[in-house]
Amino acid sequence: MAMSVFVVGSSNTDMVVKAHKLPAPGETVMGDLFLMNPGGKGANQAVAAARLSEPGSPAIRFVAKVGNDVFGHQAVEQFRQEGIDSTHVLTDPQHPSGVALINVDAKGENCIAVAPGANHQLRPAEVLDALEQAPAGSLLLLQLESPLPTVEAAVRAGRERGLRVVLNPAPAQLLPADLLAQLFMITPNESEAELLTGMRVTDMASAHRAATYLQQAGVANVVITLGSKGAYLLEADATEGQLIAAAPVTALDTTAAGDCFNGALVVALAEASPLPDAVAFACRAAAISVTRMGAQASLPYRKELNELPLTL
Repeated sequence: MAMSVFVVGSSNTDMVVKAHKLPAPGETVMGDLFLMNPGGKGANQAVAAARLSEPGSPAIRFVAKVGNDVFGHQAVEQFRQEGIDSTHVLTDPQHPSGVALINVDAKGENCIAVAPGANHQLRPAEVLDALEQAPAGSLLLLQLESPLPTVEAAVRAGRERGLRVVLNPAPAQLLPADLLAQLFMITPNESEAELLTGMRVTDMASAHRAATYLQQAGVANVVITLGSKGAYLLEADATEGQLIAAAPVTALDTTAAGDCFNGALVVALAEASPLPDAVAFACRAAAISVTRMGAQASLPYRKELNELPLTL
């Protein structure tokens, strides 16, 4: 097996309502658009990686669990159409596929509620089976919509097999210190970085402090995504980080921007791009995604990035 990108994570069906504002507790807001799209952080990142790969690039392999229902069957067919190796997308006969309910306001901001269903039945042994023959140097990308014991087992197995393990710590939660120490890279946004470090991230100085904290916890490389500002990169053994700027765009829907960023990032790393170039590539892909509605529907193709000027 040649070097691959392994994505372990969730597959959901997103039900999206776009309205002028997000509802407050107890409030009903009339929406003006409804969309039903394939989603889930793991699936979004796998699809982003597949679309952004060049022909002949490392294979994208997705490890997940779906229900034996229409949403699960549609998801697997979608992965095949995207060119993703779905050998290890398993079907759970007892639990439904995951569903996410998403509200999006006029500025493109969103709030999301998820019923995980079969996603929470993905077991460590099933992931270890998928990674059994993973070649050293491959990329392993994970998020936190799978059970934490499964994520921990995957991180350990990836490290033992010589994989470069990238964790997108979303949805945000506190993580064991021994998990952080095994990561090649972590990619929190501002709020996730604050939860992990106790430090509010508002500017370059605070991003550097949070990134340094995570490095001292054992993570080799840290990327803190900063929305429209871009991303802050602190490389292993570096004393100073750098801000990789994002192109100015008008955001329509930010739903899968982080997933697009992470999928693009591992593709660039698999193609042996230096870390600053890989982060810049990911920022460009994410900038395109926020100009479109939906999760997987918003994810760009490599051809679109290749046709753009460097500044978008």
